[in-house]
Amino acid sequence: MKMTKRRKWIIAVFVGIFTILTFFSYCWSRQSIDVLERRQQSRMSPVIMIPGSSATVNRFDTLVAKINRMDHRNHSLLKVKVYNNGKITYTGQIRQNDNEPFIVVGFENNHDGYNNIKKQAKMFKAAFNQLKVRYNFNNFKGIGHSNGGLIYTYFLEHYFSERQIKIKRLMTIGTPYNFAEPANRRTQMLTDFIKYRQNLPSNLTMYSVAGSENYVEDGLVPLSSVMAGKYIYQGTVKHYTQVTVTGKLAQHSALPQNQEVLDLIQQNILEHDNPQRLNGRRPARLAN
Repeated sequence: MKMTKRRKWIIAVFVGIFTILTFFSYCWSRQSIDVLERRQQSRMSPVIMIPGSSATVNRFDTLVAKINRMDHRNHSLLKVKVYNNGKITYTGQIRQNDNEPFIVVGFENNHDGYNNIKKQAKMFKAAFNQLKVRYNFNNFKGIGHSNGGLIYTYFLEHYFSERQIKIKRLMTIGTPYNFAEPANRRTQMLTDFIKYRQNLPSNLTMYSVAGSENYVEDGLVPLSSVMAGKYIYQGTVKHYTQVTVTGKLAQHSALPQNQEVLDLIQQNILEHDNPQRLNGRRPARLAN
C-alpha cells in the first residue's frame, strides 16, 4: 500500500518536532552540565550576611572594614537589597579572584515580628537563588545579626534544599530565638523552629553569640532568648557552640563592632588557608 501525501507530511512533522526537542534537550543538558562543572570547580566561598530589623544593607560596613584591617585581605563587599515587589538591586562588586567576599542581603520590609521574619526568609531565598547563578559558588558561610539569625534559621528549615551547595558555618549574633519572652514561655516562633529543626543541614557548624551588659541581657535581647537557640540547633547540626561576650560594646546594636565578636568571625567563620593572615597565631576554635 502506498503512503499517502498526508501521512508522509504528518510523519515529517513528527520527525521534525522530535529532532527539535532532541536538540533543545541536548543544549539544556549541556548547559546544566557546564553549570555543575563550573560550580564544582569554583573556589569562591562567600560570607553572606543578614542584618536585623530596621537595619539596612549598610549595617556591616564597619565590621567588614575592621576585618579587612585585621587580616589584610581586602574582602569585597557586595550589597543586595530585596524589595517588596520582588525587585533585587546590587551595590558594589566582587573583585576578580576574591574567593571570600562579604555579601550583605537586606530588605525593604525590615520590620520586626514573626510574620515578617517568614516574609524576609522568602525574600532571602529569591536573593540567594540569584547569587548562586551569578557566582556559581559551591559553599558559603552565614552571619546573621539579631533578627538576621531568625531569617537564616527559617530559610534553612524551609527553603534550603541544595545538593550542590553547602553552608559550611553559620554565626548568629544577638539573635532572639524566643523574642523578649522569658525562658519558661516559648513563643510560637521558637516552637515552630524546634518543630522543623530536623530540616537543618546536618553537616553545619553553628555558633550562637550573645552579648551581655549585666549577665541578663544585652540592653535589648534577654540572654535566655539567645541561648534558646540550643533547643533548635544542638544535637541536630554537626557542631553547636554558644559563647557570651561581655564588657565594652556588648550592647545589642554594637555587637557587630565588638572586637571579641570580630575575633570570633575571623577565627571561626573565615577560611585559614594562609597562616600569615593571623600574624603567626593559629586559628582558635571554640569548644563545643
